[in-house]
Amino acid sequence: MKNTPVIKYLLLLPLLCIAWLGFKFITAPANKKGNQHAAFNLITEQQFNALFPQRNKFYTYAAFKRAITEMANLQVRVTRRSTSIYRFVRVDKRTGKSTIVRQDQYWDEAWAKAKPDSVYTINYANFCTEKDAQTNKKELAAFFAHIAHETGEGRDGDFTDGLMAIHEDNTSNAYISPNVVYPPVAGKKYYGRGPIQLSYNGNYGTASDFIFGDKNVLLKNPELIETDPVVAFKTAIWFWMTPETHKPSAHDVMIGKWQPNADDKVKGRTAGFGMTINIINGALECNKGENHNMNERINLYKYFLKKLGAADPNCACSCAAMQPYQY
Repeated sequence: MKNTPVIKYLLLLPLLCIAWLGFKFITAPANKKGNQHAAFNLITEQQFNALFPQRNKFYTYAAFKRAITEMANLQVRVTRRSTSIYRFVRVDKRTGKSTIVRQDQYWDEAWAKAKPDSVYTINYANFCTEKDAQTNKKELAAFFAHIAHETGEGRDGDFTDGLMAIHEDNTSNAYISPNVVYPPVAGKKYYGRGPIQLSYNGNYGTASDFIFGDKNVLLKNPELIETDPVVAFKTAIWFWMTPETHKPSAHDVMIGKWQPNADDKVKGRTAGFGMTINIINGALECNKGENHNMNERINLYKYFLKKLGAADPNCACSCAAMQPYQY
């Protein structure tokens, strides 16, 4: 019995479905599912352990990997009105749920709406995955350089002592600053904690809004950063990926997305590793000529570049003549 046209189409249907699925897989956008773990292709557990041989047992590759994985499921849309009126919309990419986690008091005021909004979206799956392999390795080397400096003992010429400190040595300073949106909780201190040594109640509250969707998680429990290694690494990734009001993110600098405007050029700011120093600790280390802390970060960057098999031959590594940002 010959196949009728209808039967022929039915027989072809499974093949058409397979072809369509294959096309969707090939053309799937990056960093939605398949690439969200691409950072793991840059470094293995064995390499991580070798790069940080004296690390505190608190800092494990498993915790780093889990932090990257969970942050990759997070995207935040930031809208700024006027000078500093903000709304944060947090998206959980696993469920597609969008939640407004911050909307400032004067959001709907006419004067706040008078100027065009500034809008940008932070996709945390882009951490060390957004560009080509060499650029991603450069970004990871820069990230490692800073966390090694922030948590190491700072022994000259010894690049193996990173990820040792869980919090800063002097815990007597509460690191509290006036903040209407993220007020400090009575009795709590916001001294430097975690790989990036997150400090001040404003940073704790903002990071908590982004990471947990609730500012109070870290404002009320800042100790989480020194008791939960996954949270500790998440705060470091958050700081690395998130622009501030007047500063770009270190991520955007290292992948070449940020370029200096006219004002930046006047103030000596250029794209490169030196700019990430300015972002992280510019007030103390930049525009001061040659200094020990700046040079240690640069030497660590070069060390990690070599270990990761990357190069930055045209590195704008110094911030010696770069003006820091004013708050």
